[in-house]
Amino acid sequence: MTQPLLANYFPILVFLAIAAAIAVAMVGGSVLAARQKPYAEKVSAYECGFEPFDDTRRRFDVRFYLVAILFIIFDLEVAFLFPWAVSLGQIGWFGFLSMMGFLGVLTVGFIYEWRKGALDWE
Repeated sequence: MTQPLLANYFPILVFLAIAAAIAVAMVGGSVLAARQKPYAEKVSAYECGFEPFDDTRRRFDVRFYLVAILFIIFDLEVAFLFPWAVSLGQIGWFGFLSMMGFLGVLTVGFIYEWRKGALDWE
């Protein structure tokens, strides 16, 4: 016999209700506990204290995007080192040599982007 459709999704609905309650409690607590005294500089577009130099819709230099993409790529690849280090005792020489190959490819990619000038800021 099949269960009703609501019974299958009930745990998800409970989870969503708890998440919504926590979110509302945090926002409400922030509104109640924080000092709400806005002033002109605080509610301006730039909170750093400087006047805007240019239009906010101007184009960004492509180097910002390039550095962000390179950071994500190398950061994620370095994240593979942690599980490898934990399981090194079980994977033996094959795992060690595989990771050395992986790090070799990572190093070649890093040297390539360095030589191409992707990390230079004139």
